[in-house]
Amino acid sequence: MATSVRRTTLSLPAAALGPDNPLPALAGPRDVHRITVPEDAGVPADMARQLAYRPLDSLLPVRRRDGYGRDRTRTDFDALVIENDRLRATVLPDLGGRVHSLHHKPTGRELLYRNPVFQPADFALNGAWFSGGIEWNIGATGHTTLSCAPVHAARVPAPDGGEMLRLWEWERLRDLPFQVDLWLPDGSDFLYVGVRIQNPHHHTAPVYWWSNIAVPEDARTRVLAPADEAWHFGYERTLRRVPVPESGGADRTYPLRSEYPADYFYEIAPGDRPWIASLDADGHGLVHTSTDTLRGRKLFLWGAGRAGRHWQEWLTEPGTPGYAEIQAGLARTQLEHVPLEGGAEFAWLEAYGPLATDPERVHGADWSAARGEVADRLEAALPRADVAAAYAAWRPYADLEPKERLATGSGWGALEVARAGYDLPGTPFTEDTLGEEQRPWLELLRTGDLPDARPDARPDRPGVPGVPGASLVAPPWRDLLESARPSPSSDYHLGVAQWHAGDRAQAVRSWERALSHGRSCWPLYCLAVAEAAAGETGRAAQRYAEAVACAGEGEEEVRRTVLPALAREAVPALIAASRADDAAAVLARLRPSDRARGRFRLLAAQVLLAQGDASGARAVFDEGFEVADLREGDETLSDTWYAIAERLVAGDGPVTDEVSAQARAAHPLPERYEYRMRPA
Repeated sequence: MATSVRRTTLSLPAAALGPDNPLPALAGPRDVHRITVPEDAGVPADMARQLAYRPLDSLLPVRRRDGYGRDRTRTDFDALVIENDRLRATVLPDLGGRVHSLHHKPTGRELLYRNPVFQPADFALNGAWFSGGIEWNIGATGHTTLSCAPVHAARVPAPDGGEMLRLWEWERLRDLPFQVDLWLPDGSDFLYVGVRIQNPHHHTAPVYWWSNIAVPEDARTRVLAPADEAWHFGYERTLRRVPVPESGGADRTYPLRSEYPADYFYEIAPGDRPWIASLDADGHGLVHTSTDTLRGRKLFLWGAGRAGRHWQEWLTEPGTPGYAEIQAGLARTQLEHVPLEGGAEFAWLEAYGPLATDPERVHGADWSAARGEVADRLEAALPRADVAAAYAAWRPYADLEPKERLATGSGWGALEVARAGYDLPGTPFTEDTLGEEQRPWLELLRTGDLPDARPDARPDRPGVPGVPGASLVAPPWRDLLESARPSPSSDYHLGVAQWHAGDRAQAVRSWERALSHGRSCWPLYCLAVAEAAAGETGRAAQRYAEAVACAGEGEEEVRRTVLPALAREAVPALIAASRADDAAAVLARLRPSDRARGRFRLLAAQVLLAQGDASGARAVFDEGFEVADLREGDETLSDTWYAIAERLVAGDGPVTDEVSAQARAAHPLPERYEYRMRPA
């Protein structure tokens, strides 16, 4: 039975994604992966170059996705099933092409951690992300902005005469198209995945890719890779070389023998076969291998500490088993980006399948014997030469045009093809995928002018203020905006493109010019961000206050969608400028349903603390709330809790080290607010 591909529906308890944040993502990414490398770390020269090579400094043109909550209802998701007589893979095309399940029929085993719910959380570069399965991470260090976005999908002929499932999309942070081809040869226990990233531009582009595989975890789960050393990254933001398997007095290849979340990037010797496996107490589990282009291997573990367990419950639901992640990438670590020359491509083949080993050898004290057992069993199940042969067989099929579309992604790739005329065999970004988001930019391309007189005009109601579309910031679009007729819309979007390019003075002038056409909360917000970036705390607070007032006078759509987004940023800015009463007034403008959300309950506590009402701030915490969009690595909850505790202990006096120690002893952080991913 060669691969067959069919449509189905997957039903899960799911939290709604909600709308994207309507404000442009002018602030840099909130990156927990910035690092300090000790001078004695012994970082290889090529790794050092790639650590420093064009790390992401902006989310533009992508918008943040933070409109989700924590209330879940039964929801149907479109799914695509790839199946042969041995394996069944279930893929979610509307959620980044995530492989939700990989089921081995002969043994009845689920090889992946299959999340029983869909619960977005703030782990992707742009916000919404969910745990479980196999995800395809492209763009920059972190989880892709496509985590909860649709991708194109279609049937394509497979090398063995069956069918492949092709996924493809245009990654917007680096402006690169990519494809993922999945198929199951007749009688194979391994899912084959061919991946290709193309650079159709003339310039060199930074590339990032990691395939993240969530696997079940318990006290006897062991992760093995062909390495005696690893690069350890913890949320203390340091990178250091450690021995494998034991470091710091514990065997770190067992995920639950660590307390805090951490990454271990395995140092695989050049020429050695790249693989990684997660095996249970009986020596059974999943193994991943690939052609040599995909050189990196990593273990991510949550650890057994209170915060790691809490995060696991947060991402799924209490009472469900935990998970770890085994991963494979283009570089040694996820902190690196790899240059891809103009007109070139990266391509490789991955294989995912079950592995049965001798548990005594796998869990024995001899690390060399344990990894040798896995290597031998893998070679018997899937010889390295067979992976190379499968890659060679796939390469001519990578250019085949899809024969039946099964899902539709975004229209951004089609817009880029319309602009530049790219020829991208195998990944058609066709005109029929262009949508409302691309409409004004297509008109700019065809006429030289953006169509709307105001940046907040609604296409369906000309002249009526609403929420503006997303900006485009790549140099060719910036050039078109600079040549366009001046208008509120073109000036606003030009400012965003100039800001992305680092030309902040020109961006400010463009936004001021947009304001000269009439008062609008969009350029006011942008100017507030610019003032804050320049260190002008008071002026930034005033601009935020003006933007909030402007949005509050807008139509219902603006008050409903824009006002909460502005309040999230305006309140901390006003507190920083010692304008706590004005910050309270901003919160009072919100609808009761918005004020009841966890993010705004936290802000309310911070406002009360700034107003001198520590008891009132503590009462907010005692009442309880959940911040649905709490960021990975964010310590705001614990920082605010202890700031309140210190003020309760100190009264009107100064907060000394002694007061701080007393506050921590008298007011321990409740478990429900414990999300710290590093030692306190």
